Amino acid sequence: MSLEMIIGIEVHAELNTKSKIFCTCSTAFGGEANSKVCPVCSGQPGSLPKLNEAVVECAVKLGLVLGCTINRNCKFDRKNYFYPDLPKAYQISQLYFPICTDGKLEIDINGSKKSIGIREIHIEEDAGKLIHAPSENGTYIDYNRAGVPLLEIVTNPDFRSAQEVVAFIERLRETMLYLEICDCKMQEGSLRADVNLSIREQGNELGTRTETKNMNSLRAISRAIEYERERQLEIINGNGKVVQQTRRWDEDKSKSFPMRSKENAQDYRYFPEPDLQPLEISEERLNEIRKNIPELAQEKRGRYMSEYGISSHAAGIICASKNMAGLFEELAQKSKEPVEAANLITGELMRLINNFNADMDTLTIDVDKLAFLIYLVVNGKINRGVYKDIVGEVFTNNVDPEKYIAEKGLLVVSDDDAIIAAVNEALSKNSAAVGDFAAGKEKAFTFLMGQAMKSLGGKGDPVSVKRVLLKVLNEKNSCE
Repeated sequence: MSLEMIIGIEVHAELNTKSKIFCTCSTAFGGEANSKVCPVCSGQPGSLPKLNEAVVECAVKLGLVLGCTINRNCKFDRKNYFYPDLPKAYQISQLYFPICTDGKLEIDINGSKKSIGIREIHIEEDAGKLIHAPSENGTYIDYNRAGVPLLEIVTNPDFRSAQEVVAFIERLRETMLYLEICDCKMQEGSLRADVNLSIREQGNELGTRTETKNMNSLRAISRAIEYERERQLEIINGNGKVVQQTRRWDEDKSKSFPMRSKENAQDYRYFPEPDLQPLEISEERLNEIRKNIPELAQEKRGRYMSEYGISSHAAGIICASKNMAGLFEELAQKSKEPVEAANLITGELMRLINNFNADMDTLTIDVDKLAFLIYLVVNGKINRGVYKDIVGEVFTNNVDPEKYIAEKGLLVVSDDDAIIAAVNEALSKNSAAVGDFAAGKEKAFTFLMGQAMKSLGGKGDPVSVKRVLLKVLNEKNSCE
């Protein structure tokens, strides 16, 4: 029989609002344990929630971009379960009337487009965090995260590979970063994913699924999918039955472990949240949010290619980060050289970011200094080698390029007398290479060019040096 893997995912995105969903406590990551709690988010008797309007705006923005139906009349529900990090023993969520339904997000797999259906986006509150301390034989609870607003993005079971899941999360992450609704720092838990996976015979009904919970890296998600696929196939091929359950992925051991049997909606005893009024979104408010949606990455990529004439590859690298896209636009405008600005960002700047393990989403650099350097190199005032070196100095030490060039004497040497002297010196010291050039060996010219540039301290104008070197070599050959 022909078996196929079916995957649907649930992505939990912590919103970057300043305060929590139902109280005024800070949502800032980190800090002393239990320092950002109040009676509301710690579940004290008699405390009442008050909805943060910014959370609704974030949900509507994402829903509009993903082509969802925005349910202008929706409600909140209580999801009841006991767990130590859930202080109220219930979670305020949306089951029956989620704020967004029936959307889609297109992904690209090796040049092939695929549309992934979004079943719903609903609003809910996050739980606290358990901190296991084996050395102390105990577990501690930090409620700072309890009440942080979440959007849960639930897809249809449209994925057929780990590659598709990773592509979807990357595209969703990009979208939320451009909307500025989530910082998407998976290492801090602000973006997490649950993977629902089953195996079926092609064309048949869905098989029994398992859910692997709370994975916060693309590597873990990909490896967990492959592991669960092989685990279920082994059971099926051995004539066993896959058990519906929730599983926990252990990255260190590269395997998952069962946590509990998989719950269904009725297990949570959902009922309408009695302490919150139904949510009504006016047409006027909906239109206001729609007007404030910024230009997204896909739109920027197309505009950069048509407006600035940069390549698809360069546009893709630049638009991978909203911060880098902003840097490019400012640099292109100030330098009046958009292609050179794109080459600088995708080349030398990306190399420096990788070498120093910098965060491109928060990187700051003096654009005026970079624009000045572009002017110098485009107009032949400095050569490419010097240009790259000074970009590095601006990146690491924020040097003043004009002073740095003056102090180091780095302006291009274009004086023919100085270049002729350097060329003659290179030829006199490398007679064997001169002979090789006369014999038609092209590499000899490259070597002699390098020696002449070295004699000029790397400051020679390559075009002028090449012109003079060819002239002198041809004169020598004609004399012989």
